[in-house]
Amino acid sequence: MKTVYYTASSLDGFIVDTDDSLDWLITRNIDQQGPFGYDEFIESVGALVMGAATYEWIVKNQPDEWMYDQPAWVLTHRPQIIADGHPVQVFSGEVAELHPKTVEAASGKDVWVVGGGEVAAQYVAAGLIDEMIVSYAPCTLGAGSPVLPVRSEWALAESAPNGDFLCARWVRAQTPG
Repeated sequence: MKTVYYTASSLDGFIVDTDDSLDWLITRNIDQQGPFGYDEFIESVGALVMGAATYEWIVKNQPDEWMYDQPAWVLTHRPQIIADGHPVQVFSGEVAELHPKTVEAASGKDVWVVGGGEVAAQYVAAGLIDEMIVSYAPCTLGAGSPVLPVRSEWALAESAPNGDFLCARWVRAQTPG
């Protein structure tokens, strides 16, 4: 069981542009069954947690039925943003308090920290992210929401091309010094 930050990034390190758009990502080719593909990854996930911005993006851009079977949490102080029928829980405390609940709910599978660099930064700062899987798209955005807006050290564990992307799995490294 691991806690994994699985996301995509532009070459200059942004996960969404200044308009909160993912057009730069969803218009590109990636094999969902290929290296670091979503299909295999989601099978390893037992629970997930996301921030309010990620949740609101999902609701706006994929307004149909909730897409995840796994238990899910949204970190927010605004419980009213949760759409009717979405089986998600709201949490507004420290991620270190939530983490044992997500691990238990994952039932031996991985916990996925979805999208949102700010949420991932909270998990990294608390020492709770075991690995980070990033699929890098061949573009730059110039600005937007950063992949991980906190200082941290990582070691490359594995990488492979997949369609238009260069994908990499990073594990926590010892801080130098």
